[in-house]
Amino acid sequence: MKKSVSIIGGGPAALLLAALLDCKKFTVTIYEKNKTLGRKFLVAGKGGFNLTHSEPIAELIARYTPPHFLEKALLDFDNHDFRNWIDTIGIPTYIGSSKRVYPERGIKPITVLNAILKVLDEQGVSIQYENNWTGWTTNNNLIFNTDTEVQSDYTIFALGGGSWKVTGSDGTWLDLFKTQDIPVVPFQSSNCAYRVHWPEDFIMEHEGSPLKNISISCANKTQKGEAVITRFGLEGNAIYALSPQIKEQLESQQNATIFLDLKPALSYDDLHQKIKKSTLKKTSEKLQKEVKLSLAQIGLLKKYLSKETYLNPELLAQNIKKLRIEITGSSLLNDAISTTGGIQLNAVDENFQLKEMKHHYCIGEMLDWDAPTGGYLLQACFSMGMHLARHLNSIS
Repeated sequence: MKKSVSIIGGGPAALLLAALLDCKKFTVTIYEKNKTLGRKFLVAGKGGFNLTHSEPIAELIARYTPPHFLEKALLDFDNHDFRNWIDTIGIPTYIGSSKRVYPERGIKPITVLNAILKVLDEQGVSIQYENNWTGWTTNNNLIFNTDTEVQSDYTIFALGGGSWKVTGSDGTWLDLFKTQDIPVVPFQSSNCAYRVHWPEDFIMEHEGSPLKNISISCANKTQKGEAVITRFGLEGNAIYALSPQIKEQLESQQNATIFLDLKPALSYDDLHQKIKKSTLKKTSEKLQKEVKLSLAQIGLLKKYLSKETYLNPELLAQNIKKLRIEITGSSLLNDAISTTGGIQLNAVDENFQLKEMKHHYCIGEMLDWDAPTGGYLLQACFSMGMHLARHLNSIS
């Protein structure tokens, strides 16, 4: 006799799990509170739909915080395995110049989602829309829409994090787990904009300006990439990747310090010589024509350095390589690309089963882990879905 599996939520982790569970062993039902599945999946695709990252698996694992929590799942189903699997369902991929992995050109996010949903249909997965999970009965059966009771052999929660409320990923489920004495962590913004109190005249001139081909450092980590100057502060892939380090400093000190290297392609010595030996009279002209800094980069140096430092080639070069910027906060949860917080990692075992609730599992962003943008978030969700599917297939 088949065993019943209830999956709460319809994001990437849930979809992969449902697609890979053995339909000969399980009757699988997805309960989704929205009218459609994968809404956050589709919204994420609007900004460039990278499905995973192509870097070697050891480097990929090291991108996660904490790295070892997801190691087994990522090794069980890595980025190459995912590309091979999604190719078998009609979605070929390619590696872009940034080493991110995208669907072949012309394939839209909805096409990818529909290909996965076709697999679910072939697997006989039932999808119950507009079913909002509201808690448990006294004997741990599931309650939907305040009055519908569901009993199942296995329950998998894939409820998402606390950002992008428009997609249904609002994190309101956190209080339900608290009632069961399951340890949780409040949600915090990650991969988000960070607040910088720019001088008003600077932001009037440079709001929206990109800082290209830079690197940013915080604590012991450095990330190359781009950032954008906004009225709120800084955002972009170069600073998103430093979210764990920035958040740690914000929590302990109420502010964080980052350092911008405005010209990572040049060493300090080469930079110093270019400025010192330039025949141009004005420092700003030297920086623009000899060093190839943008007007926004030059504007940063002018605002953050004294006149004496700016006109001193040695000190100027030092600050181009290591310009200190103070971060005073992060953007709101709903404006963040992802969140940390949720179910504490020590509340689940190596197969994501809740230690205090047998046959109840949690996967995806609802667990308290972190990853930068660039395909890492999706890959982790896919890997968790596959890992749990293989585990359940093996024990039933």
